[in-house]
Order: sequence, then C-alpha cells, then structure tokens
Amino acid sequence: MALRLAPERRRAPRELAEEVVRSATTLAAVERAEVAGPGFVNLWLRPAWFGEALGEVLELGSGYGGGSGVESERIQVELVSANPTGPLTVASARNGAYGDCVARLLEFAGHEVEREFYVNDAGTQIEQFRASIEALRRGEEPPEGGYTGAYMAEAAEQEDPVEFMLASIRRTLACFRLELDNWVRQTSLEAAIPSAIEALDTYREDGALWVRTSAHGDEKDRVIVRSEERGGQPAYVAWDAAYLRHKFDRGFDRLIYVLGADHHGYVGRLKGLAGAFGHDPDRVEILVYQLVGLVQGGEARKMSKRRGDTVFLDELMDEIGVDAARWYLVSRGPDQPIEIDLDLAAERSQKNPVYYVQYAHARIAGILRNAEGKELSAEVPPVLAPEERELVKRLTEFPTIVAEATERRGPHAIPVYAIRVADDFHRFYHEHRVLESDAEAFRLGLCRAVQTVIARCLGLIGVEAPERM
Repeated sequence: MALRLAPERRRAPRELAEEVVRSATTLAAVERAEVAGPGFVNLWLRPAWFGEALGEVLELGSGYGGGSGVESERIQVELVSANPTGPLTVASARNGAYGDCVARLLEFAGHEVEREFYVNDAGTQIEQFRASIEALRRGEEPPEGGYTGAYMAEAAEQEDPVEFMLASIRRTLACFRLELDNWVRQTSLEAAIPSAIEALDTYREDGALWVRTSAHGDEKDRVIVRSEERGGQPAYVAWDAAYLRHKFDRGFDRLIYVLGADHHGYVGRLKGLAGAFGHDPDRVEILVYQLVGLVQGGEARKMSKRRGDTVFLDELMDEIGVDAARWYLVSRGPDQPIEIDLDLAAERSQKNPVYYVQYAHARIAGILRNAEGKELSAEVPPVLAPEERELVKRLTEFPTIVAEATERRGPHAIPVYAIRVADDFHRFYHEHRVLESDAEAFRLGLCRAVQTVIARCLGLIGVEAPERM
C-alpha cells in the first residue's frame, strides 16, 4: 500500500508505512504491525480473530461463501448442444463440464439458472447423417463427408437414428452428472423465423436480405436470407435470431452460450443480433473454450475403440471415472487447451489431484465419525499453532475465490483452491493430534469447517465428496 501511494502522495514509502502501522494497531483484530523493507507492512492478527473467522464458517455451513450476486438475475446457460449424429465426444464433454460449473457458481451466488441444450435436428449435418445411415442399410459406403464408426451399425437398426442418438446423449449427460432443464429443437423454431426477421433492421443488397448487426458491435452485417440465385432460403443467422429472440421472450435477464474455439466468430454475431432486437448486447455472453487432448503411456491418444479419429465421453468416463473426468475438464481456464494424462487421472494416489482432495474430505469424515458426540467449538485455545492459523486463513479466502470465479466465469479457480486447502489440512493433520488433544474441541471445529469448504468446492465442479476411500 505504502509503495503504491508514495508517488501520488510525494512522500517516502517507509514514512507512509509507519502511518499505516500506527492506524492498524488501533484495530481490534490486529495484535501488532511492523514496517519491513522499503515500505512493506506486516500484520499479525489476534487469536480471537481466528476464532471469529472459524465461527463464521461453522455457523453458515454449506452456505459459506454463497450469495455473492449483487442482484439476482434469471440466467440461461446453453451448453453442449452437440449435433445428434453420434455419441458425445471429449470436446463436448469440456463444453458440458465448463458450462455446468459456471451454472453451479451462478446458482451458489444466488441467481436463478436454467441449463439448455439446443438440438440441431435440421440442416446439413443431419442430412449427411441420415444419408450415411441409408447407405449403411443398403450395404454401401457412406457419401463423401458422411459418418462412420461402430455406433452407426446400431443406429441403422433404429426406426429413427436421430432420436436414437439423442437418447444416447441424454443418458451420457446424466452419467456425467449434467441435468438439463430444457431441450429446444431447431425444427421447432422454423415457424418463428419470419416474425424474427420482421423485427430486425434489414436491407437488401446483391439480391440477399441483410441484418444490420454492425450497428450493434458486430464486425460486419450478416446475410439473413440468401439471394434467389443461392436458393432464397433463410441463412443460419436467421435460426440464430429466432432462437435468441425465443430466449429473451422467455424472460431471461442474461443469456450465456458455451461454444468451442471454432465458433469465435459467433461473439459479435450474437451480441449484434441482441442489439438489433433492442436488447443490451452485454446481456449476451459467449464463453469460448479451447481443445482437449488425451495422453496415454506418454503419447497422444488419437485412436478410439469406436471411431478412428474421436474419443467419446463414455470412453473417458469408463477409463478414469466421472469425478476425474469432470475435475480435469475444468482444471484449466477456458482460454487454455487441456491435456489429460489418462494414466495419472486413473490413479488412486495422492499424485492425482482429485483423489488427493477427496482423500482430505474422507479423512476428516473419519475423524468426525470417531468424535461422535464430542464438542465442536470455534473457541480459540491458549496457543494457536502456525498450521492452525494458516488453515483458518485459507478458509477465509473462499468467499473471495468463489465470487471472483463466478464473476470471471472461471471455475478452474475452484480446484486450484481446493488443492491448497487440502495441502494445508494434510500439513496440520500430520503435525497435530485432533482427538484427545488439549485443543480437541477447537480442532474438531476446524476439521468440520475444512470438510464443509472442501465439499462445497467439489460440489461446484460436479465431483463427489466421499465419506470413505
């Protein structure tokens, strides 16, 4: 503080630091304060502060750190939205894990959130899929750009292969602990396209109908109805417009789209459409995430048991489990590619971060089972060990960590923080006895608070908090 203020105040940093120290020592929470180096200020807190902080965690329980939303909003998160032309891939899994964690953070902050899957049951990809199915049924090779893979044989036996694949996607997402509130089909929006186009500011040029999205921040205007020479049909932007309007008409305050890196161009388009409909473009957020790579045996995993160029989510869950899959898919920021080491992710050892954090939770659960009927307290003992101080300080970071993760749409901050909590707890546990110690009640209270925060961290990323391991 003093170093930053010195140029503005035109005073020596140490002189300002001494003023800060004099002020700090008048605060009830501060035991002592000292100036260090060129103008740093070090504060030592009174033991009573640690008791108050621990008491707050114990009092609020599972609600500790929640309710950070300044004003509650009704928010829709559209996620996954994979074409029903095959099983869900690992790329779609990152979409789902990321979007669902953002939704969980928003709910914990106090917002009303709905998760939605947009079913692309029309268009070129579906036509290619159906053509591939028909070719397979005739015993022929699929058309160029068509679909292949072992799953196609089973799909070809179904009356409606698209509905069959959609049912498969639903089952996979349920196993992945991702429950969707709404499934909106692209075909259901076709009738709404003409009225959506009418509501927009459009003009004709080169025989096509254009929507003036550039007036609302888009890099260029967009063709919304193709020229007669190109078929005269609504372009894909028309479907986007009808769907976006449909969302706002349902009363959402904020729309969040989760899209892969290859959809980066949608940012300006969707915001521009929102503005063209008379809404604030900032009420539309497009979260873009990077690719996922898999490594096994020290080499990139390129082959799948079911398809030559793709690894499916079902395979990933079979190999490493749901907990590890969800953890690793949100372990890095969306702007960074993820490379999952399948061998490490499948390990049940403390080298595997998700196992390491879960083990801390299970260890605490065991302590509390053995302490059944004993008192838990936030009352500070005569002497606080450094490990106890550090653990309480770490717990007090949680509200800020979770609020920033929510605001920045960055759930990767949660597993990073959970590892630090587990580190501090394991260090405390190895240094100090809990049961039958002189500070038993306080340490049991500390264990309960740590367990509560770890469980909340794991819950926010869709990972189980086991009682036993």
